[in-house]
Amino acid sequence: MTETRRCMGSAIAHWATKTPDNIAIDDSEGQVSYAELDKRVTEYAQAFAGSGLSRGDRICWLGKNSGLYFTLFAAANRAGMVITPIGWRLAAPEVAYVLKDTGAPLLICEPEFAKTAKTAAREAPDTKNIICTGAGADLPTLADFVAKAPPGDLPQCDPADGVLQLYTSGTTGNPKGAVLTSDNLFKMRPLIEDKPEHAWIDLKPGDSTLAVMPCAHIAGSGIGPIAFFNGATMMVIPEFHPDSVLDCIDKGLNQFFLVPTALQMLVNWPRAKDTDFSSVRSVTYGAAPIPLELLRQCIQTMPQALFCQQYGMTETTGTICILPPEDHDPAGNDRMRGIGIPLPGVEMKIVDEDRQELPAGTIGEIATRSGLNMLHYYDNESKTAETVDADGWLYTGDAAIMDEDGYFYIKDRVKDMIISGGENVYPAEVENAIFGHPQVNEVAVIGIPDAKWGEAVKAVVSPKPDAGAVDTDSIIAWAKERIAGFKVPKTVDVIPELPRNASGKILRRELRAPYWEGNDRGVN
Repeated sequence: MTETRRCMGSAIAHWATKTPDNIAIDDSEGQVSYAELDKRVTEYAQAFAGSGLSRGDRICWLGKNSGLYFTLFAAANRAGMVITPIGWRLAAPEVAYVLKDTGAPLLICEPEFAKTAKTAAREAPDTKNIICTGAGADLPTLADFVAKAPPGDLPQCDPADGVLQLYTSGTTGNPKGAVLTSDNLFKMRPLIEDKPEHAWIDLKPGDSTLAVMPCAHIAGSGIGPIAFFNGATMMVIPEFHPDSVLDCIDKGLNQFFLVPTALQMLVNWPRAKDTDFSSVRSVTYGAAPIPLELLRQCIQTMPQALFCQQYGMTETTGTICILPPEDHDPAGNDRMRGIGIPLPGVEMKIVDEDRQELPAGTIGEIATRSGLNMLHYYDNESKTAETVDADGWLYTGDAAIMDEDGYFYIKDRVKDMIISGGENVYPAEVENAIFGHPQVNEVAVIGIPDAKWGEAVKAVVSPKPDAGAVDTDSIIAWAKERIAGFKVPKTVDVIPELPRNASGKILRRELRAPYWEGNDRGVN
C-alpha cells in the first residue's frame, strides 16, 4: 500500500519487511539489501538524534554520489532533519555560503573534499562539527561519530516537513535553498507510476535504476526516493563516465537518466558497440531536447528502449512535463522540438508579464501548479513570494508557447540562466566572481551555442580607462579561484562599452543575439 511509503524511512522499512533480501543499493562498496539498509538508516538516524542535533536541523554533505549519501539522506529524513548536498565542484567560498545560509551544525565530507570543507567551515560559525566518511583527513570519522553518540529517540515522519534542501541561484547571484518535502518526493508517484502509459518510469521490486547525476541536483538526489518507493535497486556511481554506466548495463540495468551530452558520449564510446543493452527498458533525459541524429544512434544502440524527455526544475522537485516515447520519431517531427505535456496532476499555463494567462500559440512564461512545487526557499520569504504566488502557481522563468494540443515549446529564458552540459550556470554568480579584476570595469555573462555542451559560458567585459590591453586569460584565471570550474567562462570578449537600456540595465540579450542567429530558439 502506498500509504506506508510516504517518506524515505517508511518506504525502506516497507520493503525491508516485504522483500528483505532484495538489493536496495549497489555501488563500489558492494550491495546492500533492504533489510540491511533499514538497519543502517535507523542506526545513523539515532546517532543524529542522540548527538545533540534537533528536528529541522540541516545536515550538509560535501561529496560525490554514493550509497552512503543516500543512506544518510534517508537517515536524516527518519530523524526529522534535512539533508543538504553541496556540489563537490564548488569552490570553498561557494561551499561556505551554503553552510552559512543553512546554519548547518554538521557537515559530512568525503576525504578528498576535507580541505575544502575545513576552509569553508572557517567562514561558517554555526558549523561546529565536520566529520569525514573515511580516515586520513585529520577529521573525526563518521564511524567514530556513530560510536560516540547515544541512540536518540526518532520522531514520527510528517510528510509535509522539509527533507531535502537543494541550492539554486538566480539573477541576484545569491543561491537560494529550495526546500522539498516528503510529499513533494512521494505523493505524486502513484499518479505517475501506476499508469500503463507511463511505462518509461515503470520500476518494480527487483528492477534497477541508476544514480549518476550529481546528488546536489534534483536529477541526482531525486533518484533515491523513486528507487525506494518502488523497492528497486539503485545502482550508484560517483560521477558520469561512459565506462561506469556501461558497467551497470553489463549488470542488467533497466532504466537511467542522462543529459543529452552524456548520452551522446555513452553511445559513441568504443566499448558501447560490444555491450548488450537488452536489459535497458527506458532512457530518460533532460536539460535539452535530443538532437535527431543522437536519437537515431540511441535507437540503433537500444532498439527496445523507450525514450522520454523530462522538463522541470529544482523548485518543482524535478519532472513536471514529459515528451512521451510515442512522440520520439527517428524521422523527426515538430513535437521533438518541445518539452511535451504535463504529468498527471500537474497544471501548466503560459502567462504574460502581468501573470495573466495567454492563449495557445502566444509566447510567454511557463507557470505551473501541483503537489511537486517546493515548500519554499529556506529563510527567504521575499524570493519565495516572487516565485510562487498566493494561489500556488510557480513561475519558472522559461519563455515558451503552448500549441492547440497542449504541448509546450521552450523558446528562450525569461531569466538569464545558462545550461552547460546539464549544469545550471547563473550569469550573476560569474559576474560577481569577475568583478574586482583590476582591468575590468563592467562585465556581462551570456550563454552561446556549443556543439558538445549545449551552451558555453562567455564573459563580455569593458576595460577600466587605464587598463591598457586587457589580459583575457588572467580574467579566466581570476574567476577560477572564486567559482566552480564549470561556471568559469570559456572565452572573454572585450568591448569598449556594454549596451544598456534607458534605465541603465545591461542588455544581455543584445550581446547574445549574434551568436544565436540561425537558431529557432535562444537556448540549446
